[in-house]
Amino acid sequence: MTVLTRWEPFREFATLQDRMNRLFRESFEGGRDESLTTSSFAPAVDVYEDDQKVTLKIEVPGIDEKDIDVRVENNTLTVHGERKIEKNEKEENYRRVERQYGSFTRTFTLPSTVDSEHVTANYDKGVLSITLPKKAEAKPKQIKVNVGTEKQIEAKAPSKAA
Repeated sequence: MTVLTRWEPFREFATLQDRMNRLFRESFEGGRDESLTTSSFAPAVDVYEDDQKVTLKIEVPGIDEKDIDVRVENNTLTVHGERKIEKNEKEENYRRVERQYGSFTRTFTLPSTVDSEHVTANYDKGVLSITLPKKAEAKPKQIKVNVGTEKQIEAKAPSKAA
């Protein structure tokens, strides 16, 4: 049985880049303890759009909501936050650290259809959801299509002389 899989070359580039970054990070840090606290990361983001709004869902588990800053300025959405290492654990007790700590900033250019005055953000179970409603003029409008020729439509219209 043959199984077809979709080839996505950019996914392979992202994996390669991640491996190279880890290689350089491990080589140059040389096992220093500061590597536990000084790395930065970019949380994963899903973007959804429908007729009414654009929604961003950002994975930020382990970050307190007071450490997240969401701003809209000049058609740019900026999300900044920081994941702090737990200080009750002693760094020398770690055998392996895979979670990333430090600050992050994600910036998104908003389309002109977004109403930046009514942006909302909710934080639940480690996911930050940002809702960007669309402006009223940007929402699709239904236009009724009349059937028949133009002369028939004009004949049906009431006259203004009466």
